[in-house]
Amino acid sequence: MIYLDNAATSWPKPPEVLKAMTDSLERSGGNPGRSGHRLSIEAAMVVYETREEIASFFNSGDSMGVIFTSNATHALNLAIYGTLRPGDRVVTTSMEHNSVMRPLRDLEKKGVGLKVVPCARDGTLDLSEMAKAITPGTRLVVSVFASNVVGTIMPIAEIASIAHKAGALLLVDAAQAAGALPIDMQEMGIDLLAFTGHKALLGAPGSGGLVVRSGVDTSGITPLMRGGTGSQSELEEHPHFLPDKFESGTPNLVGIASLQAGIRWLKQRGIDAIRWQEKELTHELLEGLCNIPGTKTYGTLDPERCVAIVSFTAEGKTVSEIGLRLDEEHDVLVRVGLHCAPAAHRTIGSFPQGTVRLAPGAFTTRDEVHAAVKAIATVVSS
Repeated sequence: MIYLDNAATSWPKPPEVLKAMTDSLERSGGNPGRSGHRLSIEAAMVVYETREEIASFFNSGDSMGVIFTSNATHALNLAIYGTLRPGDRVVTTSMEHNSVMRPLRDLEKKGVGLKVVPCARDGTLDLSEMAKAITPGTRLVVSVFASNVVGTIMPIAEIASIAHKAGALLLVDAAQAAGALPIDMQEMGIDLLAFTGHKALLGAPGSGGLVVRSGVDTSGITPLMRGGTGSQSELEEHPHFLPDKFESGTPNLVGIASLQAGIRWLKQRGIDAIRWQEKELTHELLEGLCNIPGTKTYGTLDPERCVAIVSFTAEGKTVSEIGLRLDEEHDVLVRVGLHCAPAAHRTIGSFPQGTVRLAPGAFTTRDEVHAAVKAIATVVSS
């Protein structure tokens, strides 16, 4: 089996991740922050150490600004609904996932002013258009770091500079970038970073978070939920300090443990080394597809300007047929359709059918990529 669906969920996971998940249940099975016995304390240590790892990994400046959520969608909703009020203005791009667009469209109906800056057909952003859109008084700017459809990398540091000059906060959707690209929140000027654990961070599904850069004022951001935190239990008012303000209920200890192990594995192997490998695999995919008659490939077609995601269509074939035949006839697993990002597909011109998406990962080999290209050529030509 050749797995090329790492943009949806990375697979396989490193053995260290699987071990950390098992250990969290066997050795640290208590409820963190809720009891004083040894298992609770051990569980709390897992949570604390993972916060420290994440804060260091993204250089956010303060581990108390690491808010654990169930995924990037949860984190994005927390930031978007917590920040925006009727009468506020928000700016985003036309390459966003529905976990950004759906909350923003909902808030638009409730009185929030929304401006969507159109991107080019390769997914790139014209910074001059973004600068025109981010007017003084804009409350929030939301941008994907790397497109989940074509992999195009956005100029995040430049967007941050424009946003801050207008007095706006920058929220970045790093679902595809976290673990795939080096991210320095302080150097890039990212105020709020939403990430998921189950993609390039190599953690378990159901893990993720919102990272708040040190120095960002969160007093005006309201919690998405309120409830038990294990702190200030004598009060019926929700805590106002981080991370408790945005974390209610028992955390996903198994998922948090998987995040810690995934990040440590990435640091040991080297994110730059993995990035180099994935650029090579992306180049092989792009070159192979360009030699298959009848195929059309989307995006910048430049591995330096995208994460390891390649989308294509083929004349006379539906994307669903291609995906099904690759799976059933060639044991090649891909994703087809709109990838929960209809705005992005409208931008690149592949709406409403969508594309076939190929996404190699940290464990993908060149031989697997070559075999996948050969299988695609067979399916497309027959």
